[in-house]
Amino acid sequence: MIPILPPMSGSPTALDIAYGLLEEGRLVDAEQLMLKELRSAERAHGHGSPEWASTQCDLGNLLFSSNQFDRAAECYRDACDNPPPGRGEYYKDHLTYRLNLGTVLTMAGRLDEAETELRRNLQEREEFYGREHAGYAYVLEPLADVLLRRGDLAGARQVVEEAVGNFWRNGHERVAGALALRAEVVLAGGGGEAVFPALDQLPDEVVEQVALTVTTRARHAPATARPVLTSLITALEARLGPDHQVTLNALSHLANTSHDAGDQTGRVEAIRKVLASYDRQGRAQDALMATLGLARAQDDAGDTEGSLRTYAQALTRADALGRHDLRAQVLRNWGLALSAAGQAAQAEHRLREAVTEAGLGGDAELLGRARVALGLLLQHEERLTEAREMVEAGLSTLDVAHPDAIQGRGHLGAIAEGHSCGCGDVRGALAAAFREFVIGRLPRDLLAELDVTLDDDDFQIRVQLGREPSEEELEHLNRIVQSATAEFRGRLSAGA
Repeated sequence: MIPILPPMSGSPTALDIAYGLLEEGRLVDAEQLMLKELRSAERAHGHGSPEWASTQCDLGNLLFSSNQFDRAAECYRDACDNPPPGRGEYYKDHLTYRLNLGTVLTMAGRLDEAETELRRNLQEREEFYGREHAGYAYVLEPLADVLLRRGDLAGARQVVEEAVGNFWRNGHERVAGALALRAEVVLAGGGGEAVFPALDQLPDEVVEQVALTVTTRARHAPATARPVLTSLITALEARLGPDHQVTLNALSHLANTSHDAGDQTGRVEAIRKVLASYDRQGRAQDALMATLGLARAQDDAGDTEGSLRTYAQALTRADALGRHDLRAQVLRNWGLALSAAGQAAQAEHRLREAVTEAGLGGDAELLGRARVALGLLLQHEERLTEAREMVEAGLSTLDVAHPDAIQGRGHLGAIAEGHSCGCGDVRGALAAAFREFVIGRLPRDLLAELDVTLDDDDFQIRVQLGREPSEEELEHLNRIVQSATAEFRGRLSAGA
């Protein structure tokens, strides 16, 4: 489920730029940009104006996209607080804000509130559009999702069938999302019905959108992800073919969900299908990446020897491509696998090669990751002076929030104390990295102290102010801490 966004046209808007920053992992900067736009809209048009509400919705969309659902809900609710008079374009915007509010409340697990808002929006849309208009059906899909999450399968089936029928009759592209949700409802109900019965009647672009919606929803519905993806892949292979990128994307998602569910055999099988397709198509670099994924999956499945053989095959593929960065990536991963298998000498050889290749390739992040990996191996081999030099060199080229930087910093303490084994204070290093990350984004004189600890795998923050803040500064501090927490977790997840 995603919020409804306005169409893009002309020069990039502030929201376009903010999403660009978000793609770079710069959530704090993105949010600050949108807050500046919100203040500008308030100064120019007034608090509660249609222009202010539109910008409030844009900020909500940004927070939604960074999984800050409760904060996004506040933005959407503020945008809904002053419905415009009449039934013009501004009122259509209001209907969108209300729909987004119901959607994000669903994602936040606040299902009672979500159903209330969605049913209210449904009534508003019926009065504005009428039941046969596609604009009315926009709210049926998220309402069916709420009912499905609440276990009301009969209600969900009735609502989602109405959504599919409405969009189908109107020739509307949102039939794709409704069909994706219908598949989940059908599978939840059992009975052996066809899950994707109508794909052969849809144009390719709509079939592709069905697949995109299924894979997007799969990340938020792990209980039904694998059966839905399996049914989807069967339908896509028949409709688009086994080598179509949409089919391959679905297989990749199946591999990921199988891993999350502990089904390593299923993960290996899905990756092998992807790899075979890339080889058939002559997509050498994609095949290399799939080979690395296969090696990791085999290792997780307990097939250590098979995994090491696959890493050797990956290096042969990288050699054929002739790129230092690809060789470095393979060699680093292979070295880590050799180390985990107890083959220290071979692991050191591969990791030193990885450092050399990363340096030649000019990839600072990859160079840092290779150096940290080699440094930790040297630590475990009791070569502490070499280990410290290598880890410190690795940290010099890595972002403070990168997982390898946190791991390396945690080990440095153990190395400095003369310990050749043990992971050091990784939790302390994680908290310190978070503290450094936050302080760098706040005014220098605002804080006297920022104490960060980890409790039950979550950040606990204690702030001591260096001076009396204004109300605006205090709000800014709270927003920075909230956004920094989300950004830090996101960057850790992306780099894992």
